[in-house]
Order: sequence, then structure tokens, then C-alpha cells
Amino acid sequence: MATTKTAKKQNIKYRIRKKINGSSDAPRLAVFRSNSEIYVQLIDDNNGKTIASASSRDKDILAQKVTKTEKGKLVGAAIARKAVDLGISVCRFDRGGNLYHGRVKAVADGAREGGLKF
Repeated sequence: MATTKTAKKQNIKYRIRKKINGSSDAPRLAVFRSNSEIYVQLIDDNNGKTIASASSRDKDILAQKVTKTEKGKLVGAAIARKAVDLGISVCRFDRGGNLYHGRVKAVADGAREGGLKF
């Protein structure tokens, strides 16, 4: 029985990963959210490779003085640009145990506006 907050979140992650699996034609868009930053990766689970990544620590995003939610939207747009350059238009969204709200939702919105479908 999960009692701590981190153990509960880990169980949610496992439950999500049972249902979501990324391939080379439709990779998994994994989101990691820390207190101050947000990181996203396009992952091909069949080969165990990260195809592309973006984060709020990238130079172009870090230079902009905006709120954390707005940074999330910029990160989503950045990963969408990289995916489109690689010829990827479809992905599967993995919220990483976080609620689909706030910064995680902003990443998804930014990726959708950038041209990704999930």
C-alpha cells in the first residue's frame, strides 16, 4: 500500500506506462516537472532511445523572463519544432504521474500548437 506522496506518484507512473508505449513512428512524449523546471523527451521505447528533448533550461527559453506556466508552453513548442524537423507528427503523451493541469497542460498545449498530435 502506497503511503508516501512519492510512492503514490510512482504507482501512478507505473499505471500510465502500462497503457502508453512509444514507437519510432509514434514516440512517447514524457514530461518531468520539478519545482522550478520542466523537461520533456520524445522516447522510442522499442529501441530504448531518446529521439529529442527540450527543457526550460535551454538557452533560448531561459533567456525569456516569463512565468513557469508560460515556460511550459515554450518547452512544448520547442519539442514540437524538433519533432517536426525529424518528421514526427504523432506522439503519445505521458504526463509522468503529474495531474494534467498547469505546467503539464501548458506543455501539451504548446506541443499541439507546434504541430504534434496526440
